[in-house]
Amino acid sequence: MRTFDHLLKLLRQRLFDQDICEAPYKKTGRPLLRVLFVFGMITISLGASMGVTNPSRAQAPNYLHTEGSAIVDSNGNRVILTGINWFGLETESFAPHGLWARSLESFLDQIQELGFNTIRLPYSNELFEPSSLPNSINYDLNPDLEGLTGLEIMDKIIEGAGSRGIRVILDRHRPDSHAQSELWYTDMVDEERWISDWVMLAERYKGNDTVIGMDLHNEPHGPATWGTGDLTTDWRLAAERAGNAILAVNPDLLIIVQGVEQYEGDWYWWGGNLIGAGDYPVRLDLPDQLVYSTHVYGPGVYPQPWFSDAEFPENLPEIWESHWAYLVHENIAPIIIGEFGGRSVGEDPEGIWQRTLVSYLRDNNLSYYYWTLNPNSGDTGGLLLDDWQSIDTEKQDLLSEFQFPSIGSEVPVPESIVELPTPEPVEETSVPILIDPQTLLVKYRTANVEERSQDSKPEFVIYNSGTTAIPLSRIELLYWLEDQGDQPLIFHCDWAAIGCSNVKGSFDAKEDGEKYLRINFGPAAGVIEQGQESGEIKIRFNRNDWSPLEQSDDYSFSPVTEYVEWDRVTLNVDGQRVWGQEPGSEAVLAPVNPTTMPVEPSPIPDVTADELLQQETSNEEPVEQTTPTTIAADKPEEQSSVDPTPVEPNNVPTSPETISAVWVAFAVGAVVILIGLGIVIGLLLGRGKS
Repeated sequence: MRTFDHLLKLLRQRLFDQDICEAPYKKTGRPLLRVLFVFGMITISLGASMGVTNPSRAQAPNYLHTEGSAIVDSNGNRVILTGINWFGLETESFAPHGLWARSLESFLDQIQELGFNTIRLPYSNELFEPSSLPNSINYDLNPDLEGLTGLEIMDKIIEGAGSRGIRVILDRHRPDSHAQSELWYTDMVDEERWISDWVMLAERYKGNDTVIGMDLHNEPHGPATWGTGDLTTDWRLAAERAGNAILAVNPDLLIIVQGVEQYEGDWYWWGGNLIGAGDYPVRLDLPDQLVYSTHVYGPGVYPQPWFSDAEFPENLPEIWESHWAYLVHENIAPIIIGEFGGRSVGEDPEGIWQRTLVSYLRDNNLSYYYWTLNPNSGDTGGLLLDDWQSIDTEKQDLLSEFQFPSIGSEVPVPESIVELPTPEPVEETSVPILIDPQTLLVKYRTANVEERSQDSKPEFVIYNSGTTAIPLSRIELLYWLEDQGDQPLIFHCDWAAIGCSNVKGSFDAKEDGEKYLRINFGPAAGVIEQGQESGEIKIRFNRNDWSPLEQSDDYSFSPVTEYVEWDRVTLNVDGQRVWGQEPGSEAVLAPVNPTTMPVEPSPIPDVTADELLQQETSNEEPVEQTTPTTIAADKPEEQSSVDPTPVEPNNVPTSPETISAVWVAFAVGAVVILIGLGIVIGLLLGRGKS
């Protein structure tokens, strides 16, 4: 290092000092070297800036917030967290368990391969103390972890998870490494320390959208109360104090608040009882960052009385509804099942309970974190077997019935939309599209097969079997209803491959009284190319007061759970029906004729998808977006217009051309500097000999 510093000093003297150079060298050599040096540095800087500021590498953070009972991302898409717990940082190991058997990277790879989109990562406050040294790690398998603190290992997990598209929830599981605590504070870790550690973590991961939320305290129980006003026991008030302190430094985090054990004499699981949240909701400075969480276990953990009830397992949904699910069904707030798990998924009571719960989560689109990845959880076991490698395939098969994609991956934006220029307006309102009947079709299924239910959950895929690319903004889908209620119907987009911000629903009726849900798509939804499909569109609607719907009476309803071609859902293109039969109609579909041209139609030349999209952008008003939208049952209600601005995808790979340009710039700059450096060294050696 000293030799290198000395060389730099001599280089500076040769290039810029005026008192040590011979006159001929001053006139010719030094100016030339200056030019070479400066040119080389500029070239390298240019290459670096290309690599850093290249727009294709920029990734807009995708933070989460809530809308009613839904969690949504920055683009307005519904998000369901389907994750796994991985414990160990909260124990005396001060590291996730299993690192004695495998590498951290292999664990993260397996979590990704198993389809989980989130990790809930328990920790203790003791983890952050200097004396808390990570142990039980095989450093031959994890050489990059050697010498790291527990907090730095947490950094490694978050970094590795983020690179795989997996998000992380941090869970304050224990105050120290020995045991859980009833309240959020103990003699060793007071409330001030509890909050200050949370603030430290919030600041540490600010701007990092891999870390999506903070689970404030694991399983309040015993003396913990809700809504009593006692500052020493009221968990609701403590959650408000900690949550607001976190949001003051990092407003993009979800604040996750568990329940208590008992409320007004009603006893439930530790951290699972959220009855009080309806009477005394948590009040945050940023209300749309609040998420409630419950823990639910089976008879293998404790023989709760409802497991021996004669109505088991049919009695379970009512118990879940009264203790926590009502928060979702009354559109109060989202709920996450932060822990559930058990050793059996078979025909015994434990297995029946576990399969019933997973079905309930799927039917209600509820987020969850399974307990646990680790096989060394005494009363539940884990998803891994005791070798820390093999998977319990029966558990995984059960969980794979309800898993949500990685956050952000559900919103592909066509390249032609991202940088679409706005063309000059043209006189025609649009170019008509000639479509033969049956070239567009609808595939349908339902996520709720109940004939009488609080909500209806139809799901659709639109398929284009024709030879013409069709912008989705010219298509409308009609789902026909037989609703006789006087309560307004509310439309929700739960998830769409094209992005829920591009899906609009409204309720209307024909002159003959036939009611329908009309679904339209915004210009940014893109096109359906010939031979391609729209991707899944998952929607839901309910009455404003959540009174039951007799969806079995709906003309378009069928209790099918696999996609089928369904002609009781109709499609219109530019206002003319091209697929399906309306109620009471047996009319044969004819080819759609153009109606927007002022002259007799002539054959339409081939039009590319990009040209069609440009016409859509210039000629059509953006489709109004409201998710969710409240609309009266008998008359459409005016809706606010939100311009659906296309967004960049979160993960856009660098093009090969950009990579080549960066490396060429670096190489040229380095060569120029090396040439100059060689000249200087030669001059130094020559001067030394003279």
